[in-house]
Amino acid sequence: MKRKKINFETHFWAAYEIGNPFEVIDALFDYADLEYYKEGLAEAVMYCHKKEVYKKGCPGEVFLCYAALRSFLKACSELQHKGKRWQVKQAPDAKSGLHQASLTAEEYANPFRVFQGAFAEKSLEDFEFFLCEMTRLSLSPHTIAFDTDLMTPYIHLVKMLDASQLMRERGVEKGKGKALLFTNFSD
Repeated sequence: MKRKKINFETHFWAAYEIGNPFEVIDALFDYADLEYYKEGLAEAVMYCHKKEVYKKGCPGEVFLCYAALRSFLKACSELQHKGKRWQVKQAPDAKSGLHQASLTAEEYANPFRVFQGAFAEKSLEDFEFFLCEMTRLSLSPHTIAFDTDLMTPYIHLVKMLDASQLMRERGVEKGKGKALLFTNFSD
């Protein structure tokens, strides 16, 4: 059964529509670096509990980050299925835990596991709801009581960002019989 092609909705932040999840990741990190997204997510989650508005001087930047991360989540949901045919080019073992970032040794060796684990625990709709709720709460000038779990999706999203950056750095290979074709989508 063929799966329906997903619309990544990249035209909001990339100015054109991208149809390949690997290219979505490439465009995401061309738009801004890994630290920008991780720092922005951490700050937005902290502002969910404050009466202050996150990025009060430029709330449009929060919307663009939301749109980019929403496209990213859609790409990641597609990548969870590509781990059977694609693999990340192997690199030497991580020299330290800092090099692995938020990934376990197994996830560092095979970043597709990050996407599979995240979407086994939460659905794409759950992650989209998290992004929407986090954005709404961080831009509110009031403290709003909520009973939503923000930490689990936040942790998974940070891990997906780390795994994607790792995939981009190493490149991916697609198996065709015994020959492997190297694809580096960061070029």
